[in-house]
Amino acid sequence: MTRLPLLIAVTLASLGAVAGAQQALGPAGYLKPGAFDVLAVLPRAPKPTDPRGLADRAIFTATRALQGSPRWAMATNDVKLAPADLFRDFSCAMGIAMTPENAPRTAALLRRAMVDTARQTGIAKTFYKRQRPFLIDRGPICQPAAEVADSYDYPSGHTTAGWTMATLLAQIAPDRATPLLARGRAYGESRIVCGVHNASAVETGRLSASSTLTALQGDPAFTADLAAAKQEIATLRQTASAATLDTALCTREAALVAQPLY
Repeated sequence: MTRLPLLIAVTLASLGAVAGAQQALGPAGYLKPGAFDVLAVLPRAPKPTDPRGLADRAIFTATRALQGSPRWAMATNDVKLAPADLFRDFSCAMGIAMTPENAPRTAALLRRAMVDTARQTGIAKTFYKRQRPFLIDRGPICQPAAEVADSYDYPSGHTTAGWTMATLLAQIAPDRATPLLARGRAYGESRIVCGVHNASAVETGRLSASSTLTALQGDPAFTADLAAAKQEIATLRQTASAATLDTALCTREAALVAQPLY
């Protein structure tokens, strides 16, 4: 198993453990085998010398100038994909401090949905086998190359996870959709800043997540879990104090989320 699928598997396992210790990995995803064909939805992976590939290479080169900047530090933070990290990274956008422990039903929903979205993105990764940008052009990256060099670029798995998180949280709390989806967009863009994914891989990671989530909307188990998560977060928002958030950190994060990259 390559590094990124392994990382996602650890994330899903941890979310499942929080949601119910009786099942080490929890139930499978919501989608039945063969219910959705992501390869029919996604655009083909670009070649290094076609227009999309050349744009990717130019963006990779231009964003190397961000090394050492606050946005680089945010991208380095966004490498971490454990459940506690994901909940923390979206807490400012939600307006309350979220953890897998204080939102176990939401953690269960996310774990199951991420099984589906990660699986579909993995299918496309394996099909296209596209090299990561730092293996095509030279430049610094924000995580050890050994962690990602043996896995593929297209689509971005981290982006898929972040967009799954953002989209479902926006369904749970529609009044917070703008900051949640903006953070989800920036979470994927961190992979561009980091230099480990091309811009087209990040865009396609969002499409892979969105299309997969659309395909599972009618599933009865998903509908029930989403309703439970909505109630849980509504209660948490009524009882939790926004003062538990680091206001200064949230202000800095919002500025970085809004920062144009290229």
